[in-house]
Amino acid sequence: MDSQFRILGIAGSLRRQSFNRATLQEAVKLVPEGAVLEVFELEGSIPGFNQDEENNPPQKIVELKQKVREADAILFVTPEYNYSVPGVLKNAIDWASRPYGDNAFDGKPAAVMGASIGAIATARAQYHLRQMFVFLNMHAVNQPEVMIANAADKFDEQGNLTDETAKDLMRKLLEQLVKQAKKITG
Repeated sequence: MDSQFRILGIAGSLRRQSFNRATLQEAVKLVPEGAVLEVFELEGSIPGFNQDEENNPPQKIVELKQKVREADAILFVTPEYNYSVPGVLKNAIDWASRPYGDNAFDGKPAAVMGASIGAIATARAQYHLRQMFVFLNMHAVNQPEVMIANAADKFDEQGNLTDETAKDLMRKLLEQLVKQAKKITG
């Protein structure tokens, strides 16, 4: 039996050169010993959520729900669009939490981080995502908060995070995610 702690990472951006996708790739390198972070890409064939189709979701959503259920914890990495989470992330969450009573996220520990070219990073988007956790019945790691502001200055041309303070906060957040998940599951 596989004893590795499994984190599923989901970035809320589709842009190829996204700072948030780069942040998620950096997190893959920073997971604590004994843990692995698998990335689920949202790009591809996810139509807008339609309640008429919730009992027959697209194959990409079937795969997402399976990956969420198999994971010990979830890591969301979100940009901020119009003071909130991007539509593609909200859409994926809506699909994976439906139909009512079949919420793949139910009871999962979750952590949030994000990067933005702005001065306050992704604070508002992260707080909106945490509000969603209430209905999703997810257990949020509250500290530390990882909000990489002025991201254009903190990544190199290859998309590598160069800010050591941000890397340290990411390590600590991932350690807390594993610790909290283990506490929840006993």
